[in-house]
Amino acid sequence: MAFEGLSEKLSAAFKKLRGKGRLSEADVKEAMREIRLALLEADVSYKVVKQFIAQVTERAVGADVLEALSPAQMIIKIVNQELTELMGGQSAKLTISPKPPTVVMLVGLQGAGKTTNGAKLAGFMQKQNGKRPLLAACDIYRPAAIKQLEVVGEQLGIPVFQMGQTNPVDIAKAAVAHAIQHGNDMVFLDTAGRLHVDEELMAELQNIKEAVNPTEILLVVDAMIGQDAVNAAKAFDDALDIDGVMLTKLDGDARGGAALSIKAVTGKPIKFVGMGEKLDQIEVFHPERMASRILGMGDMLSLIEKAEQNFDRQKALEFQEKLRKNKFTLTDFYEQMTQLKNMGSLSDLAGMLPGVKASDLDGATMDDKLLSRMEAIILSMTPYERENPNVLNSSRKRRIAAGAGVQVVDINRLLKQFEMLQAMTKQFAGGKMPRNLRKLMGKKGGIPGMGGGGMPGLPF
Repeated sequence: MAFEGLSEKLSAAFKKLRGKGRLSEADVKEAMREIRLALLEADVSYKVVKQFIAQVTERAVGADVLEALSPAQMIIKIVNQELTELMGGQSAKLTISPKPPTVVMLVGLQGAGKTTNGAKLAGFMQKQNGKRPLLAACDIYRPAAIKQLEVVGEQLGIPVFQMGQTNPVDIAKAAVAHAIQHGNDMVFLDTAGRLHVDEELMAELQNIKEAVNPTEILLVVDAMIGQDAVNAAKAFDDALDIDGVMLTKLDGDARGGAALSIKAVTGKPIKFVGMGEKLDQIEVFHPERMASRILGMGDMLSLIEKAEQNFDRQKALEFQEKLRKNKFTLTDFYEQMTQLKNMGSLSDLAGMLPGVKASDLDGATMDDKLLSRMEAIILSMTPYERENPNVLNSSRKRRIAAGAGVQVVDINRLLKQFEMLQAMTKQFAGGKMPRNLRKLMGKKGGIPGMGGGGMPGLPF
C-alpha cells in the first residue's frame, strides 16, 4: 500500500503526543525528530525534509498550539497542511489547447511505464472528459514498443498512429496532421526512453518538442525508484521544461519519497498517479487527499468517486427493487461482487477509510483471490441454479467444484454466507434493523467464519 511505512511511523509519533495532553516545546521538538526520521526513511530528499521540519516546527511551537485545548490535534492539522503544500497544494489539471488537437508529449526513462500509462491517461480523458484521443508510436528503438501501444490502444478502443521505424520527429508531425484530419482532439506522443538520461535522448526529445510545440510535456516516472525518480525529473525538466509529472506504480511504493519530493525539487506538479496494472487504474493526484491518506485520515472523496465511476444506476434500481420484493439471488450477489472488483484492490479501498492503517489489515481476510474463487463458483452454476440455489444437491456441487477448480467445502461455505446475507436482506427489506443482527456478528463485529468485521460473502 502507498506510504505504508511513513503512515505507521507518523501515527506512532502522534500517538505519543496525544498521550501527553498539554505539550511543552520539548515535546514538540521530540515529535519533530521522529517525523524527520520517518520522512528520511521514506526516501524523501534531505533538503526537502529539513525545510519541511523547519516550517512545521515554527508553526507548532507557537502559543496558539501549546496553549490549545488539544495541542496534539493542532500539530496533526499543521503537518497535514504542510504535507499538502509540499505536494503542490491543490490538484493540477492537464492543459487543454483552445485550438484542437491538444498534444501531450510523454517522456521518461525506459521502464517507467510511458506506453501503458500514456494509454491509461488517454482512456481516462476519453471516459471522464469525452475526448477523442489518438495514440502516436514515436518509440522506434525498444523492441515491440509499437505493438504494445497497439495492444493497449485496442483494449481501450483508442486508435494508434504509427509509421514503423522512421524518424520520430516525422512521426510526431504526421500524427498531429492525422489527428486534425480525422477529428481527434487529443494526441498522446509515446516517445522513446533510455535506461539513463543521455544527450542523444534529450536531443531527440527537444527536436520533437520544437517540431510539434506540444501543449503539455508530461514526465512519466516510476515511484518505486525513490530519489532516482526525483533526479530524473530534475534532468528532464532542465532539458525540456516539463509541465507536470505522472507517477506510476504508486500502489507498490510503501515509502512514497518520490511523491513527497518531486514538487519541491522541480517546482512542477504531480498531475496523475498510476495505482495498479489495470488500464483504468489511474487517478488525478490530489495533494490534500494524499496528505489525509498518509496521516491515516482516509480519503472518502476518492472512494466515493471510484464508486460513482463503477456504479450502474439502472442495475442499482433493479437490485433495490429485488431487495424490496425479497428476491435476492446468487446472480445479484455475483453482480455486486463484480462492481466491487471493478473499484480496485480491496486493501487499497480499505486504506481510503479514515483510521484504517496497513497494520490494521494484517489479520483481516483482504484476499482479492477469494473474490475470484467465489466468482468462479457462481459462473460454474447454470442460470437456473443461480436463481434457485436450494436445488444444489451433492452431484451438482461436485460438478460445480470441478468446473470452478475448488472443493465442495468451498461451495458449501459460499452458500452458507449467501444464506446469511439473504437472512439480513429479508429484515432490512422492510426498512427495520434486524433483531438477530447481533447474533450474526462475531466478537469483533464481524460475521462468524469471516475473520473479523465485514459483510457475509465479501472477503473483508
